[in-house]
Amino acid sequence: MRFPLLGGNLTMKGKNWSLEHLPRLDETTRSRFQDLGITTTQDLLLKAQTQQGKEEIARYLQQKPQQISKWVIMADLARLPSVGCEYCGLLLHAGIGSIEQLKQMHPQKLHQQVLRLQIALFKRRDYCPSVSIVQNWIQDARKINQ
Repeated sequence: MRFPLLGGNLTMKGKNWSLEHLPRLDETTRSRFQDLGITTTQDLLLKAQTQQGKEEIARYLQQKPQQISKWVIMADLARLPSVGCEYCGLLLHAGIGSIEQLKQMHPQKLHQQVLRLQIALFKRRDYCPSVSIVQNWIQDARKINQ
């Protein structure tokens, strides 16, 4: 999929998800996003690509701009087929703030970050995705804008 961004000079590839799949969005917030014409992750990325856009969304949703930025980061990470909405929040909380940052990561190092997060949150190692899944995230990040 290719989606032209505002201005026509940038393009995005990747998966496009309904906002109902994005983590940490309640029904009221989703409804307010719909009022703004934002129903998918691509819609969110398009409307929030500038600081002004993020601030306008934040004002309408009565949210802090930092929260909008978190949803934008998750929407961007969710473009990766191997990440999707299932792992985008996990990556954000493990310290990954962009696809560009993800593509620079070493798989074992990122796996260790995610493992530490899972143990800290859930006291369980078995919730952590495998190294091969983490490798897929990084491979997808390296391929997405080629």
